[in-house]
Amino acid sequence: MVWSLADERFQENLEAAKAYYEQHWTLCAPRSATMLDRPVGQWLSNLRRPGALEGHPGWKAALEAVDEDWNPSWSAEWQRHYAALRELVADEEGQAEVLPGFTVHGMDIGKWLARQRKPEVWEALTDGQRERLEQLGIVPLVPEPEEPAKPSTAPLSAFERGVAALGSVQDPHGLCEGPQGPRRAAGRRHGGQARGVFEQQQEQAGQAHHRQTPGTRRPRTGVGG
Repeated sequence: MVWSLADERFQENLEAAKAYYEQHWTLCAPRSATMLDRPVGQWLSNLRRPGALEGHPGWKAALEAVDEDWNPSWSAEWQRHYAALRELVADEEGQAEVLPGFTVHGMDIGKWLARQRKPEVWEALTDGQRERLEQLGIVPLVPEPEEPAKPSTAPLSAFERGVAALGSVQDPHGLCEGPQGPRRAAGRRHGGQARGVFEQQQEQAGQAHHRQTPGTRRPRTGVGG
């Protein structure tokens, strides 16, 4: 029974909303959506505004009887994608593999589903959203373990080969330096020691030569007689 003009208009728009639901499986229609020559999308959007159903408890019950998620706490766009996925899974009895590029009513359901399964996106969903996806057998992706970094196979430059060669040289004193470091100082120390030994040998040779050379004697002069 129609009790007012507002109720009559509501019933007319509700029939258009039911027809839309039959084709799209949701009442979260875009604002531009029309059905039965009525702007059903704008009408439903107006009813989702806070306080729009005050004083009309019967309207809310009638809308929920068509679609319990007609006014979700998340975005209407998310609900449209979910509703399309729900119907695909229902048609395939839970065995549907929806890959990116699979579109329904112009929506890429496969791409949307792949995004929902990303761990960071999944954690950002509300409990109600995750619950609905899990009811369809949808679970988040498990991150793959990171592979250890492989050593570089690029050939070494001449500079890198030189650095590597210097790093493998050890001097007798346990130092690892290039030709300009402590090795040169060590060379000077060893050189000084060699010169000292040479001079000592020369001195010893001179002393031996002096001992072996007979000394000159002054000639004895006779005294007349």
